[in-house]
Amino acid sequence: MKLTLILVGKTDGKLYAEAIDDYAKRISHYTPFNIKVIPDLKNSKSLSEKQQKEKEGELILKSIEDKSLVVLLDERGKEMRSIELAAWLENKQLTGRNVTFVIGGPYGFSEAVYARADFKLSLSRMTFSHQMVRLVFTEQIYRACTIIKNEPYHHE
Repeated sequence: MKLTLILVGKTDGKLYAEAIDDYAKRISHYTPFNIKVIPDLKNSKSLSEKQQKEKEGELILKSIEDKSLVVLLDERGKEMRSIELAAWLENKQLTGRNVTFVIGGPYGFSEAVYARADFKLSLSRMTFSHQMVRLVFTEQIYRACTIIKNEPYHHE
């Protein structure tokens, strides 16, 4: 199983980028993992929210492998404890399907992206900056990998 994380826009802030890269390297010790960055849209200020979501959505959909299971990080998604995320990921490993996680742009996802999604996941009912979500989520994927391997990183 290969894991992919699609991000809309580059990660701002050197500290966030370094920490995300660190977790990405750690995850790669357990399973193939890559991050695909969809560049920020040009002239986005001249686009409505809907137009921006549509254009980002087209780019997201082009970045997803055909048979990949698609998980959107979405405020209306299912909340899981870290141990539950690990069990969910382990179950997906058994199917052999690749999993693509998507963190959308500032206005969320287009209807076409929602239609392609297999699952929606929420990190919290609280709102976080997109930069923080990227960092927290990569850490949670790493944590899930260590839970699956029964390593001492996670404590109950």
